[in-house]
Amino acid sequence: MTAPIEQRVTLSHHLSLTALIWGEPDSPPLLALHGWLDNAGSYDFLAPLLARHWRVIALELPGHGHSNHLPAGINYHYLDYVSAVIAAAGALQLARYTLLGHSLGAGIASLVAAATPQSIERLYLIEGLGPLGDDGSHTLQRFRDAVAAPAASGKSLRVFQDIEQAISARTLASGLRADLARPIVERGLAQADGGYRWRSDPRLTRPSAARLAESQIRALLAGIEAPTALLLSNPATPYLPSAMMQERAALLPRIAVAHMDGGHHLHLEHPQAVASWLLAEQPA
Repeated sequence: MTAPIEQRVTLSHHLSLTALIWGEPDSPPLLALHGWLDNAGSYDFLAPLLARHWRVIALELPGHGHSNHLPAGINYHYLDYVSAVIAAAGALQLARYTLLGHSLGAGIASLVAAATPQSIERLYLIEGLGPLGDDGSHTLQRFRDAVAAPAASGKSLRVFQDIEQAISARTLASGLRADLARPIVERGLAQADGGYRWRSDPRLTRPSAARLAESQIRALLAGIEAPTALLLSNPATPYLPSAMMQERAALLPRIAVAHMDGGHHLHLEHPQAVASWLLAEQPA
């Protein structure tokens, strides 16, 4: 298996992102977005299977993986991720491309497709269609929690004695098997005194002050024009209830919804099956 190429993508004087790239330079581009606190290692198993058909560009979001953290005093907001991805696509000279996202990345990909319909060839979503919404029942408490959270950082930086200890911590937090968590964990660590610490910005764990209302999310999803394929886990992930996902999917004019037995990281658990799903959704 050919190792990916790592590329820096400069967006401004204070923000550069990193991408891992598989495939030939002249193949059609596929931009892949990872989930919250994941990184481009999330696509280590799937991307090589897709590289025969696309130039797979796994972009690391701000604060994740080897991408820059935001400057001090600036918080991470969902809509800013959308702007960063669009800017990165421009820096990579992707005039028209296929977009793939998992979890947080799927929500971002949905809004990128809504914002720039002229740029998106096809949209593939794994475990997500639009961002997590707000029905109003927790708005006040969420706002208070965010305001009360320490301004400088999120959780303190834990130091792991070795990579195996970090993998154990990740599996305990996510339920992901150790062999599947390994590529994310190995890419997500930086050396520190006494061992390793997470590379990701600790501010990513701070609570969000506000979320888009469900009515706003649905208005945005209705703007997706690209042919879309959505893959959901069976059983359903608790924060992606089947009824809500069906209602959101019904807003898109061209969408195919499929289900696969497994957990939230389907592309790590079943890379061959997920690759087959993507390729099956290709036009004849």
